[in-house]
Amino acid sequence: MSDTQLDQKAWLTRIGYSGSLTPTLETLNQLILAHSHSIPYETLDIMLGQPPKLDVPTLQHKMIASRRGGYCFEQNMLFRAGLRSLGYRITSLQGRVVRGLEIDAPRPAIHMLLKVELPEGIYLADVGFGNLAPTCALLLAPQIEQETPHEVMRFIDVGGELTLQARLKQGWQHIYRVVPYPRYDGEYEITNWYTATHPDTPYQCNIIVAKPGPNRRRITMYNARVTVRDAEGHAEKRWLATEREFRDVLRGEFELNMSDQQIDECVAVMKAKGTGDAPHPFFA
Repeated sequence: MSDTQLDQKAWLTRIGYSGSLTPTLETLNQLILAHSHSIPYETLDIMLGQPPKLDVPTLQHKMIASRRGGYCFEQNMLFRAGLRSLGYRITSLQGRVVRGLEIDAPRPAIHMLLKVELPEGIYLADVGFGNLAPTCALLLAPQIEQETPHEVMRFIDVGGELTLQARLKQGWQHIYRVVPYPRYDGEYEITNWYTATHPDTPYQCNIIVAKPGPNRRRITMYNARVTVRDAEGHAEKRWLATEREFRDVLRGEFELNMSDQQIDECVAVMKAKGTGDAPHPFFA
């Protein structure tokens, strides 16, 4: 997949970024914050029977021109193309999601991550993990508590895989283990197809949207439940009842460019096949 096809100016305009383009740690942090606040995490095309495609022109059309969001492969593929266009040295990685599970759970590596080499060290960049994606770059080193614009985060070593954790009101919560070996884009194609089509994944039947917000808050939507959580983990929840409310939240609070027909179809699929209000460990 050629990153050279990215329209850099269109990407920067989409995320509202007008700062320095020098490939520094400061620029990287600002880009992560701008991208994550502007392009929501969402999996609604999967509900509409459209497994995501990962080539740069398709990602640009969907997330930039059409003002939609995407999930981890889409988000981090687009972000990787943007970073490379600015001269960053990137290695593509994968992670094992353990959110809500035991830290050493035997999980497949189905989450996309980016490793960025900088003079200050080796950093992780990830704009595609839904309700707990780090909103700045994180030094890939264990046992260092790192402030972000949202939660305090750290890595701890688990069998040679650094596990990302966020400090919430319940204490340190596991997010994912970083597999330290480079990955080829063909491997993302395989895991993307599995994630988007396997009947045991949550994406085909459930409305899942997330976005960080100002004042260290995050908003997450799981079916009819909308949760606004602060950096300490205190949550305010409300439940949507009508199609109009779903449209108002998806188009208003998440700023997704979706038609009434698309939203109504997602709601219909959710009502027929979704897991309702049952908590999902990845999107608590």
